[in-house]
Amino acid sequence: MVTVPRSKKASLSRGAQAAPDSIDLADPGFWRLSAAEQAAAFARLRQLGPPAYFVERPRSLFRAERGFHALVRHADVVAASRTPEVFRSAPGVTTPEPARWVRALFGDSMVNLDDPGHARLRRVVSRAFTPRLIARVEDDIRAVAERIVDDVIAHRPDDFVTSVAAELPFQVICSMMGIPEDRRPAILAEVNHASEHTGVQRPFRRRIRLPGRGLRALARMQGMVADLGRERRRRPTDDLISALVIADVDGRALSYRQLGAFFSLLLVAGVETTRNALAHGLHLLTEHPDQRALLLADPDGRLDGAVDEIIRCATPIIQFRRTVATDHTLGRAQLARGEKVVLFYGSANRDEEVFTAPDAFDITRRPNPHLGFGGGGPHFCLGAPLARQEMKALYRELFTRLPELRSVGGPELVPSSFDHRVRSLRFTF
Repeated sequence: MVTVPRSKKASLSRGAQAAPDSIDLADPGFWRLSAAEQAAAFARLRQLGPPAYFVERPRSLFRAERGFHALVRHADVVAASRTPEVFRSAPGVTTPEPARWVRALFGDSMVNLDDPGHARLRRVVSRAFTPRLIARVEDDIRAVAERIVDDVIAHRPDDFVTSVAAELPFQVICSMMGIPEDRRPAILAEVNHASEHTGVQRPFRRRIRLPGRGLRALARMQGMVADLGRERRRRPTDDLISALVIADVDGRALSYRQLGAFFSLLLVAGVETTRNALAHGLHLLTEHPDQRALLLADPDGRLDGAVDEIIRCATPIIQFRRTVATDHTLGRAQLARGEKVVLFYGSANRDEEVFTAPDAFDITRRPNPHLGFGGGGPHFCLGAPLARQEMKALYRELFTRLPELRSVGGPELVPSSFDHRVRSLRFTF
């Protein structure tokens, strides 16, 4: 039985479905429950009629109520993702939404933009990924994976997250962007500061002592990449920063502020999500020796299926939100203009209507229409091919050279409502 007390009562809009009293997705306490308790709550929510409504901030004399409809079914998440004219990303997809002054200062990330601005920016970025750059990235992934395993064998570290899972995507993205090696440690420190508290409720004393720490880290990180952008505009090289600042798509290249926003997205999203998927994957393969045996017996034939099933089960991004642009009917839900919906990808990836035995880890699952990279539409993850390449290359290198590699105990998770974050995972071989 899930027991999250609901202290806030909704003033339900027309067609809104009240959530069961024992479940509150807006309460930070929910995200401190065990994985099994959270899964049971989402399974119960999927059995309701219209999506349940949750209150984030009750109505008062001075403030309007703030809440959201929880989209927990696969079909509803896909429908909202593929109807961008109704379900808008602006002013922001994260919780909480970025303040106006933050957007003005740092620029809008692609995930927070709608068309035509989103399409224009995405087109500039897509054109910068030339065949030559992609070929070099493939070589870099293999080389970095090999070096990581060399270091693991030589030094026998204890934590898989810091020594393996985080190292691969960070080094690959830095190489792709053209970040000099001597600047990478400073940038990594800022990435960790910028993402440390995303979706996490902090104690009040820490909010007082460290106001804006993540924003300061973001500013320093964007300043570093802007400096590199200026250097590359004067003396371009064969890297992604050069391609982005000199790109000519409809007469456009990225401004330094846009470059900084894109780089922040690429680092925080690309490094964090791949890192977490890799760590969850090692633990899943350890906990399911039959699936591990299948993978080791035929890595060429099983790696694609293993990566997709790891992403389905781990679902690195838990949720994104959208704003309803016009009155709209979604399934049995009547949504009003201006209301918020939250797309819960992890719940959609365990929808009994789509996945047979959804709680089972099965690398032979076919088909596997998981939503780990989003539900389709214009915001489908631009980095999905890169993440798949990185995961396959690293697992191949690890299990070929260290076939007895396994996790020790469970992962230490961060109780975040935004991403399925792993703080650490002990391992051995």
